[in-house]
Amino acid sequence: VRRIPELNPSKDSGQGTLFDSWRFHAVFTTTDAALLDTVAADKTHRRHAIIENVNADLKASALAHLPSGVFNANAAWLVCAAMAFNLTRAAATLTKSADLARATTATIRRKLITVPARIATSARRLKLHLPTGWPWETAWTALYNTLFARPTTV
Repeated sequence: VRRIPELNPSKDSGQGTLFDSWRFHAVFTTTDAALLDTVAADKTHRRHAIIENVNADLKASALAHLPSGVFNANAAWLVCAAMAFNLTRAAATLTKSADLARATTATIRRKLITVPARIATSARRLKLHLPTGWPWETAWTALYNTLFARPTTV
């Protein structure tokens, strides 16, 4: 049994608690205690929780369209969904924004990919006009500068 401090203790609702400031979590494992102690088992469990978030994120987006009834179409859709998920997560990480690094792919699409901008040409060059006061301008600019770094002059 692992004892964890209570981060958000609730108000007393008339019935007192036995342990006011601690939560207890039972951990069951079949691994030998000499190989994996309680802390290592908890870390392993938390890594499994991360993959559950990835599965939920994929099911809420691209994998919601499965199954199509054709095995090859499902396989292609799954590969494309995994690539899009990984590229979206990489883009969020490159923004150096802590909020976007932990956000779901739907949030990243809404804040970074769906850009309210217009493209204009002037002197045979493309210009991207972003809106003024756009809340995700710094994150988008950091991503752009990371991906399209200007070559240094020697």
